Amino acid sequence: KTEPQRRPVAPILTQPDSTPTDVIMSALDTNSTSAAATGASASVSPPSPSSALDAPTAETEAEVCGQSVHSFTPTSNINTPGAFAKPTRCKCMAALSEGGALEPFTITRRALKPTDVAIQIKYAGVCHSDIHQARGEWSKGGVFPMVTGHEIGGVVAAVGEAVTTFAVGDLVGVGCMVDSCRSCKYCQRGLEQYCKGKGNGGGGGVFTYGDSTNKYKHSSEDVEVTNAVTYGGYSESIVVNHGFVCHIPSNLDLAAATPLLCAGITTYSPLIHYGLRPHHKLAVVGLGGLGHMGVKFGVAMGAEVTVVSRGTAKQEDSVRLGAHHFLDSTNKEAMAAAADSFDFVLDTVAANHDVSALLDLLTVDGKMVMVGIPPDAVPISAFRLIMGRKTLAGSLIGGIQETREMLEFCGRHNITCDIEMIRADEVNEAWERAISSDVKYRFVIDAATL
Repeated sequence: KTEPQRRPVAPILTQPDSTPTDVIMSALDTNSTSAAATGASASVSPPSPSSALDAPTAETEAEVCGQSVHSFTPTSNINTPGAFAKPTRCKCMAALSEGGALEPFTITRRALKPTDVAIQIKYAGVCHSDIHQARGEWSKGGVFPMVTGHEIGGVVAAVGEAVTTFAVGDLVGVGCMVDSCRSCKYCQRGLEQYCKGKGNGGGGGVFTYGDSTNKYKHSSEDVEVTNAVTYGGYSESIVVNHGFVCHIPSNLDLAAATPLLCAGITTYSPLIHYGLRPHHKLAVVGLGGLGHMGVKFGVAMGAEVTVVSRGTAKQEDSVRLGAHHFLDSTNKEAMAAAADSFDFVLDTVAANHDVSALLDLLTVDGKMVMVGIPPDAVPISAFRLIMGRKTLAGSLIGGIQETREMLEFCGRHNITCDIEMIRADEVNEAWERAISSDVKYRFVIDAATL
């Protein structure tokens, strides 16, 4: 079916480098048999910019969302006329101290700036990074109270007067970043995740939670009002510069699409950047929140996909997800037989594991990309790399433009995450289950339960 027409989306940053991404996308998009099938359509004139005071009423929201399957009920503070024209209080779940359980809390979102988009959060995905950050497992000295969550799906509640690419009622998402320096060589190339800006009290991008908004003048907030700290998606609403907001295709289930903002782009980006092709044999190591998305993308891109997992407990599920083969990494005979046979290995495992053994799976000129972060340093055999001219690399999420491309790709192929919906008061239990890999394959918080 044809994809609904959408307003043109242009980032506030300069265009990324001239890599022919559209050509790569076209080659991988095996379903693109016509302009209609790929979602190509005539451009639509954007609506007139809305005033910061034009917050929707219940009647206007019903009208805007009437043609969408994603209806929503605004919370009282968001539905107040003039909401977001001034700092807005909203409910959330927060860790009040490092290692502490999440509990109900109230934060203040900044008043809408001319280039901002205010979003009523409908769903928030639970990423393992949330647990690491709140418990100080990656580094100590985090900013608390901490409101985690960088997989955010919702509905536009208001837009600043200078915003023309989003309108009230649009389905949108926010991922791991809410701003950057916008001027360094990486931001200029659309690689905001690698931002090297020299900000106040530390540089780099402004991440969605636990970061300072006052690194840069254009992202600054009033310390006395919002603490000038970024608070994430386990909350009712969020206010973000429009350059870091992404449209979510309306044909996708909003809840299941929400984790694409991290789990999706984390696996999509390396497959594109390192050149997965339809004739390639792809091994996806680990079948969890990241791994199951790697399988879906690999299949959609036309690769021959094998899931590599410890034991056979996930073999049946790998078939359901579309994988062509399954490899038990504890079976030495099977691993030996699979050596020198894969063009691409996507390693999603975040626990300590034998990376060198996975390198043996690669054929000459094969590439292995790590997107999981084991807690300890990874010992590597240089001999294994040299003798096969193999590549071992890493990848961190993706830039905003690439994230938007990923969402378009998902819209064309009807790709979403496999999720388990939870209430806000179940998040602490969900974290423990996530640690035990007891989820298929992503927890998503229903923000209405806040």
